[in-house]
Amino acid sequence: MTTFSPTIGLEIHAELNTHSKMFCGCKNDPDATEVNANVCPVCMAHPGVLPVPNEEAVHQVLRVGVAVGGTLATFTEFDRKNYFYPDIPKGYQISQYKHPLVSGGSIGPVDITRVHLEEDTARSSHAEDGSLVDFNRAGVPLMELVTEPCIHDADTAVSFARDLMLTLRYLEASHANLEKGEMRIEANISVSQEGSSELGTKVEVKNLNSFRAVRSAIEYEIDRQAELVSGGGTVDQETRGWDDLRQCTFSQRKKESSHDYRYFPDPDIPKYRLDEISQYDRSQLKSSLPELPWERRAAYGEMGLPEQTVELLVSNTPLQGFFESVRVLLDTDTQQRLAVNYVTSDLWGALSAPGYNGLLLGELSAEEFARLMHMVDSGDISSRGAKLILERWLQVGGDPSALADELKLRQISDDGQLSAIVEQVISEHAGVVEEYRSGKEQALQFLVGQGMKISKGAANPAVLRDALATATQAK
Repeated sequence: MTTFSPTIGLEIHAELNTHSKMFCGCKNDPDATEVNANVCPVCMAHPGVLPVPNEEAVHQVLRVGVAVGGTLATFTEFDRKNYFYPDIPKGYQISQYKHPLVSGGSIGPVDITRVHLEEDTARSSHAEDGSLVDFNRAGVPLMELVTEPCIHDADTAVSFARDLMLTLRYLEASHANLEKGEMRIEANISVSQEGSSELGTKVEVKNLNSFRAVRSAIEYEIDRQAELVSGGGTVDQETRGWDDLRQCTFSQRKKESSHDYRYFPDPDIPKYRLDEISQYDRSQLKSSLPELPWERRAAYGEMGLPEQTVELLVSNTPLQGFFESVRVLLDTDTQQRLAVNYVTSDLWGALSAPGYNGLLLGELSAEEFARLMHMVDSGDISSRGAKLILERWLQVGGDPSALADELKLRQISDDGQLSAIVEQVISEHAGVVEEYRSGKEQALQFLVGQGMKISKGAANPAVLRDALATATQAK
C-alpha cells in the first residue's frame, strides 16, 4: 500500500493595533457598527490621493521580527499587488514583495520565510438580493507571516499558529481574535509518496477562523489528496475553502501564482533605509520586548507546575497578569504554589462559570488575594474555609481577614482552646483511645474527625492531631 508524506506551509494575516489605518489618518476600527464610517479619499482610492505609511505599523512588525529571531531589512519598499475584486477599491493592494520587513526566524520547530506589511481589504456581505461592501476595514494595517513548507502534521501547524497568536498578544501588536477575523490562517497542503524528494501539487485552504478548523481542514485535505493520487487522479493547484458544517474543503478558484499579480514598486511611496532610522534599531526594539510565551512557559515549567496549569497561564494573559501581581506579594515558594492552585482552579473556575455575576478579574485586588494566601499558609484558615471566603470575596471584595471573621471561619490553633475539645474526645471515645495506644494508627484519624465535629470544623486539624497524639499517650 502506498503511503504519503504531507507537507504544510502556513500564511497568517493579523490586523495590527494602531490608532489609524495603514496609509491614511482614518480610525482603525474595522468593527465599527456604522458602515463606511471610517473612510476617506485615500482608503477609498479617489483620484490624485497619496498614501502615507503608518510608522507604528512598521514598528510593530519589526518587533515581531525580533521576537521570532528574524533578520530585519536594511532596505524595504511597498509594492502594488494587482487584482480586481469589489473589496479592493484601488484595483490593487499595497503590499510587499521582494523586500519584506523581516526575513527568516522561527517559532518552535517551524521556520519562518518572511513577515511583511500590507493593507487589509474591505468586508463584503452577500445576500439573495445582492452584495454590499463595508469599507471600514479597507486600509487597516495587516501583517502577513509566511512559514517554510516544513510542517508535516496538523498538530504542529496548530501549535505554531497558537504560539504566534500569543506572541502578537504579548507584544500588544494585535488582539489576534480568530472569530472576529483579526487573525486569519491559510494552509498550503500537498502530499507526496513517502521517500520522494519531489513535493506534490500545493492546495491552499483559505480563511480558517479557529484552531479546530485549521486541524480539521489539514487532516481532511491530506486524506482527500492521498485518496485522489492513490486512485490515479491528479491534484489541481487551486484555492479551496473550508465548510465547517460539512467538515470538508470545497473548490473556490484556480490558485494564482505571484506573476499573476504583476507586482511592481508603488511609485507614490518612498523607499526606506531602515538601518538609518534609530527607532528601528534592533537592540532598541529588543529592549522593548516583554517575556515571550515560550520563555514564560519555560519559567512556569521550572516551578514544577502541571502542563495543563502552565498552558492556562501562558494562554490566558489577563489571568497570568493577576497571578504575577499576586506572586510578587508572596514570601515563599509554598505560598506561590498555593496561589497557582487557587488562581487556576477555584478563582478561574468561578469566573468562567455560566451565570457568574460577581466581580470581574480586572476589579479584583491582588493585595487582598495575597492576604488570603498568607492566611491559608499560616493555618489561620483551612482550605475549605479559603474556598468559602473566596466565594464571598468574588461577590463583595474586601479584606479576607474581615470576611473570615464574618463567616466564622478562623481555625482554632491555640492549645488552650483545643484542650477542652481534646478532653471531650478522649472521655467520649476511650475504646478508640486504647486502640491507638496499642498501635492502630487509623484510630487517631477517627479521633481527629470527632474533634473537628465538636469544633464545627473550626479546629486546625494539624494542631488538633498533634494535641490528641500527645494527650492519648500521656493518659
